[in-house]
Amino acid sequence: MHEKGFINMFRGTAPQIVAVLGSTIGAISDGMHYGWSAPFMPILEKEDSHIKISHSDVTWLESIYLIGGLAGLPVTIYCVDRLGRKASILLAAVISLIAWILIALADDVIYLYVARFMVGLSGDVAFVAAPMYIAEIADKRIRGFLAGVIYVMMLVGILVVYAVAPFAPFYACSVIGSLFVIIQLVTFPFMPDSPYYLLQKTKSDKAKRHLMRLRTGENIDKELEEITAAVLRQRSERGRPQDLVLSKSNRKALIIMTVLNAAQHFSSISVMLMNLHSILKEAESEYVSFEIAGIMFSSFMLIAATIADFVVDKCGRKGLLISSSLLSGLALLVLAVYFTLKNSGQDVGGISWIPVAAVMVYAAVFKFGLGIIPIVMTAELFPAKVKAMGMTLADFSYLFFGLISVELYQRLIAVYYLDLPFYIFASSTLLTAIFSWWYIPETKGKTLEEIQFILKGEPIPSKEADLESSEGVAEAKDKDIGLEELPPTKEPV
Repeated sequence: MHEKGFINMFRGTAPQIVAVLGSTIGAISDGMHYGWSAPFMPILEKEDSHIKISHSDVTWLESIYLIGGLAGLPVTIYCVDRLGRKASILLAAVISLIAWILIALADDVIYLYVARFMVGLSGDVAFVAAPMYIAEIADKRIRGFLAGVIYVMMLVGILVVYAVAPFAPFYACSVIGSLFVIIQLVTFPFMPDSPYYLLQKTKSDKAKRHLMRLRTGENIDKELEEITAAVLRQRSERGRPQDLVLSKSNRKALIIMTVLNAAQHFSSISVMLMNLHSILKEAESEYVSFEIAGIMFSSFMLIAATIADFVVDKCGRKGLLISSSLLSGLALLVLAVYFTLKNSGQDVGGISWIPVAAVMVYAAVFKFGLGIIPIVMTAELFPAKVKAMGMTLADFSYLFFGLISVELYQRLIAVYYLDLPFYIFASSTLLTAIFSWWYIPETKGKTLEEIQFILKGEPIPSKEADLESSEGVAEAKDKDIGLEELPPTKEPV
């Protein structure tokens, strides 16, 4: 990317970047919760632990986080459409703060169960509301970059909990996580709201004010008219749940997001994050300690995701997704072959560095595409009318396949060995590359409205047609037929 082009891409976007940072800083806390079980389970299993847990507690403390997310789906649907994207993010932050307090003060495992369930619920709300908010406030030049920030923040949280938990008192992570949430609760209320959401709620004057705050030094009349035209058009479309299947564009978006969310977990990411220490222990690698390996793993993911976030709007979503899937699949295949050799009685002492290297390569290449592109595209593919339903169903598939992948892994290694699940994960990830090449459209540089035409298989309207549409909206305003006079939207969610 040329330096001049890079500067031009970010020119005038400072208010958007600040708003996105305010909306996603709580994702650091969510990342700490997501990675919490990996370093804390060994601590809680020690004889001198202040909280006594059994082996079944270990399994349930990992699973109840995802179960809490599934239980939070109805809450998410209600919040993002009724309370709004911004209020939903703040609500999730409050729940996360309460959970950190429970963890810090816990003297019995039941408090950990309650806290883990709560953060599963709050994480579900936040990871639907924040991408929606970001997609709706972002300039299309940097929408991919801004949408990926939440994933980078989550990875920062995983790195923090991996780096702090093994070496600090039990309550230290709760204090750090609470600080990030408190910063969000103090700063984010002052950020602009989504113009799309405000127009949907017939608040056109407020939408214009907030769009002006997001677009420094720009004439926002044309963009406001485009957003208004999009909201008016989407209002005229029926927003029933069945339209996710009956509408061609919605159906394609739903298929893409279901497959990508399944692919993320069947590329073993949750298994890796929750079982990294045990995997490396079984590999009998003596090159690094488990604590250091965890820090290295999360560091590689963070670096790769950060680089991908900066290039996603230049290189595009599709290319990163395909290359990431191919390379992740190959890394998992190498890991599977290593375990096959070890299980067959072969002397693998001289090559015990291979599983460590494979895991680190996986961390880097997974987060460079497959680990970040799905969350970028989720907020782009669904139209505003069914966005809450579509993203919530995508989130359901993410949580559901997360549970399935973890359960599948645990059951297979109990009956067979580690190589079988990793052969399955490698095959799934390689198939994802084929699916991405064959079925997924490129959304780089496209407006949310243009993406809908692409999904429908229709040509994108010419600039002249856009101008006529804008003039039509302006004419409606001249005749005092504004959004304020439209009846409130009667949406099923």
